[in-house]
Parts: sequence; structure tokens; C-alpha cells
Amino acid sequence: MATEPPPPPKGGQEPTPRTPSTEEFVEVQQSAEFGELRTAHRSFAFPLTIAFIAWYLVYVLLSNYAGDFMGTKLFGNINVALVLGLGQFLTTFLIAWFYSRHAASKLDPKSEAIKSRMEGDA
Repeated sequence: MATEPPPPPKGGQEPTPRTPSTEEFVEVQQSAEFGELRTAHRSFAFPLTIAFIAWYLVYVLLSNYAGDFMGTKLFGNINVALVLGLGQFLTTFLIAWFYSRHAASKLDPKSEAIKSRMEGDA
């Protein structure tokens, strides 16, 4: 998918960042700083992904094999299946919110430091 570059700023041309060489990319990829960034991402993303997939599979299995339990009315026409199904949506939004907070506080500062060093700004 091709994207168009943003229009040039008014009042003059903005300098374009330096493009790092292949060797610089490899060097940064092997650096401790990049390893910390990768670890910070993985230590958050992998456990939450596994937990959400397990939670989703439990919901699907209960829906398929525990029809009586899922059909249990909690109040009015609201049953266990509806509450757990809505819980799937709530969980999705909570994970997205937690990830955005995690990225803003832990990942973005580290990645911005690496990016600015690679582009020659720092």
C-alpha cells in the first residue's frame, strides 16, 4: 500500500532526516538499548495476547459445550452468555488502553531515542 508523503511545510523546505546504512541498522538491532526495547514490548504483549486468546477460547468452548450454563439467566433477559460476550468487548478495549499507556511510558521514549540517534538528530 503506497502512501503519499506529507506536503512540505509552509515557509521553506524542512530538512529530510539522514538515512542510516545497513551496517548502522544491524548495529542498532544488536545493541543493548534495542534489546531493552524489544524486551519491554514482548514482556507486555505476549502475556496479554496469550491471556486474551485463552479467555476467548474459554468463551467459545463454554458457548459450544455448556449451553445450560451459558443460558442461565442472571436478571431479566440477561444471561451468562451475554455478560461474557460483552466482557470480550470490554477486555479488548481495556487491553488497547493498557497497551497505549505502556507504549507511551515505556516504548515511545526508548524508540524515539534510537530513532533520533539513527537520523543524526542527537
